[in-house]
Amino acid sequence: MATVEQQAPTADIAVENPATGAVIAHVPDMPPERIAEMARRGRAAQPAWEALGFDGRARVLRRAQKWLMDNADRVIETIVSETGKAWEDAHGAELAYGAQAFGFWAKHAPEYLADERVKSASIFVAGKRLVLRYRPLGLVGVIGPWNYPLTNSFGDCIPALAAGNSVILKPSEITPLTSLLLADGLRACGLPDDVFQVATGRGATGEALIDEVDMIMFTGSSATGRKVMARAAETLTPVALELGGKDPMIVLSDADLERAANAAVYYSMLNTGQTCISIERVYVEAPVYDDFVARVTEKARALRHGPPAGPGSVDVGAMTHGPQVDIVERHVEDARARGARIVVGGHREQRPGQWFEPTVLVDVNHDMAIMREETFGPTLPIMRVADADEAVRLANDSPYGLGASVFSGDAARGDAIARRLESGSVCVNDALISYYALELPMGGAKASGMGYRHGPGGIRKFTQHQALLVSRIHLKRDVYMYPYRSRTSRLLQRGMRLLYGRGRRD
Repeated sequence: MATVEQQAPTADIAVENPATGAVIAHVPDMPPERIAEMARRGRAAQPAWEALGFDGRARVLRRAQKWLMDNADRVIETIVSETGKAWEDAHGAELAYGAQAFGFWAKHAPEYLADERVKSASIFVAGKRLVLRYRPLGLVGVIGPWNYPLTNSFGDCIPALAAGNSVILKPSEITPLTSLLLADGLRACGLPDDVFQVATGRGATGEALIDEVDMIMFTGSSATGRKVMARAAETLTPVALELGGKDPMIVLSDADLERAANAAVYYSMLNTGQTCISIERVYVEAPVYDDFVARVTEKARALRHGPPAGPGSVDVGAMTHGPQVDIVERHVEDARARGARIVVGGHREQRPGQWFEPTVLVDVNHDMAIMREETFGPTLPIMRVADADEAVRLANDSPYGLGASVFSGDAARGDAIARRLESGSVCVNDALISYYALELPMGGAKASGMGYRHGPGGIRKFTQHQALLVSRIHLKRDVYMYPYRSRTSRLLQRGMRLLYGRGRRD
């Protein structure tokens, strides 16, 4: 990749392929002064980008959409090489999302950010024009995670750009290559210089970015999210946070067990379980528990697990980050020691790269870390419950509330159970795929974050809400202005009684 090769002489971060352990590139660990210079350039470039208007910016985004499709193989190869995920995971959960997002925000930015006429019941503004306007904040900083370098890292930059902001993206130092490739792509599509910049580096680079921007969007762990929020508070920089999850799946006794089992295996192992809204724990009503476990066990044992080698080669790839493998191993061993039974997998693999077997656990309970803490790996713990009420109680027994799912043969019953779950999004007879509905807000409850992706809120968060009042027809002096007079004040008081003094008296 040309961008990486040009930067290699000053680089000090080695990027590894986690499926092989081989170093595939080097990128710079940018110091704070470099970030300050990037911020200066980004601010200087932003007014001209904003001045292009929605149509001008949309043309660039649509060209980027076509570029992404024209360079699909190159993009997928880059994602797979730095994440170790299966080819289909890179294609379906990354490339497809990016292609949709470019077109979606090009189309919907003018709708979501259009001036809004506002009506008011206040007599003081009668006859005046009231408008709510959304103006770009200026310079947006995005700090992305390592699990989805296109979807959850670069993906947040698309609506920020569509709103008229300049953007500096700080990708994870574990997976920076996709962001650099996409920066090349945007330049090829006519994006003006310095409107989008990539700041590679470790934690200190991210801290410097927070200090320099007008808004920060962060995706990552809840622990790091708290640090980001604290740093941003020093400069009163607004933040949006998409943090951890421990997504529950509830399987009711009337569910289609074949569909539920397929969904449980797929949505727990997708991207090797390294998805914030992966299924991380399952609660199954007792009458169908054994049947459900048998189906899941058979399907999980059939998974092909190994280094990706193109389409159809494997189902589950490598894990991306070594320390995350340590967490998965700790959770599995803790569960084993506390009485859980491992029916599939359960071991760290001793081969080059970062590997843990797809793992299914039964006889689990909430004394185990694997049912309480975010595991973020290829594990599926399944717990027997007496009824739906116990399932809901246990599903809500978590500091997290990002996503959840309910499986029932009665869609109305599933809907009713879904509404009882303390989660930012819930799917009935599905899981996770609500993320692809960009019209639908996606955000977390409790410790899973603040703010939203997607929908109107997913782009309005990158803007300043500006209230406009325009007085077109008016007197030289309004009656309530100086000088105050007793008679006028009494008349105004009587008017207030007529307007607001006739409330219901029960």
